[in-house]
Amino acid sequence: MSEKEVTYREVFQRIDALLSEPCDWIAVMSTVVCELHHAFDNYNWTGFYRTVAPNLLQIGPYQGGHGCIDIPFSRGVCGAAARTKTTQLVADVHSFPGHIACSSSTLSEIVVPIISTSGTVIAVLDVDSDERASFDATDKAYLEHLCARLGRDYGHEAELTIRS
Repeated sequence: MSEKEVTYREVFQRIDALLSEPCDWIAVMSTVVCELHHAFDNYNWTGFYRTVAPNLLQIGPYQGGHGCIDIPFSRGVCGAAARTKTTQLVADVHSFPGHIACSSSTLSEIVVPIISTSGTVIAVLDVDSDERASFDATDKAYLEHLCARLGRDYGHEAELTIRS
């Protein structure tokens, strides 16, 4: 098992312990972001963009510098993840058509959609790095596992906050 896998497993154990008591969706996102951001040196920006209206993401809890406030599903890496309901693993953000540069220092990014049991994208988890090709199949597998759990466990509550 790689050092990265060990770190992910330790982070997930801490998240499980912290979320053992009932808490709301915002508290869940805040806890997850804090644990992930401080566990990995290459995570320069870690946060959620929440679906707040059809085809519109808005910044949620995050760690790092300022993020973009609103991102339509039609723009950027976060929008692509929400629109296609698939993880976007981008080794070089400058080669991604339509990339939104919330920070000029970002060089690579992974964005994982969080999908409720009814199939609604309730948010995306966005992780940026100031290093090229900073994310790999290990990050993708672990973050997808985490986001699938969040969608299953908190999707219904999050759906109630989406404006029509």
